[in-house]
Amino acid sequence: MKYLKPQNSLFIITGGPGVGKTTLLEEIKRNDMIVIPEIARALIKEQQDIDGDALPWKNKNNYFQKMFNRSIQNFEMVCSDLRNDVPVFFDRGFLDALCYAALEGLAISSEMKSYAEHWRYNNQVFLLPPWKEIYGTDTQRHQEWNEAVFTYNKMIQTYRGYGYELLEVPKATPVERADFVLEHIPYLMK
Repeated sequence: MKYLKPQNSLFIITGGPGVGKTTLLEEIKRNDMIVIPEIARALIKEQQDIDGDALPWKNKNNYFQKMFNRSIQNFEMVCSDLRNDVPVFFDRGFLDALCYAALEGLAISSEMKSYAEHWRYNNQVFLLPPWKEIYGTDTQRHQEWNEAVFTYNKMIQTYRGYGYELLEVPKATPVERADFVLEHIPYLMK
C-alpha cells in the first residue's frame, strides 16, 4: 500500500440509505463539479444482473470485500488524475464500507484499517440525516426505516473514529442542499 497525503479536494457525501445523497450529487454535478457515483448500488445491480452472490442479503462478506476494494480503486484513480484545485465529490467512500462491516459484524483487516488511517479524504465530511418523508425502498435498497437510522448513527461513529469532522446537510430542496455544500468548500468561496 502506498501512503497518500490527505486529499483536501476530495469530499465525501454520506449518510444512511435513502436520505437524498444521489439526488444532491446530481445537483452538484449540474454545477460543473466532478462527482464519483456510489459503488454499492452499482455493485448490487451488477450482481443482480449476473445472479451473483456479492449481495448484502446473500453473501455479506463478499459484498463488503468487493465494495471496499472498488472504493479503494476509485480513490486511487481519482488521486492519480487529481489537480489540487479541483473539488471531487464522492457518493460515499471506503469508510462507508467499513461502517457496513461494523454494522454486520464482519472482520475488518489491518490492511483496511491502514487504508482508512492513511488514505484520507478532505477532513470535512458532508452528512445527510435520516429523512422519513423522502425515504423509500427499491430493488437495490431493502433496509427498513429503523435500519436506515441505525446506519446513520454508525456512520457518525465511523467517520469520527477516523478523525473526520462532520457537517450535517440540512433537509431542504436538492438545489438548497447543493448550495449549502458548495458554500462550505473554502476555495470555491474565493
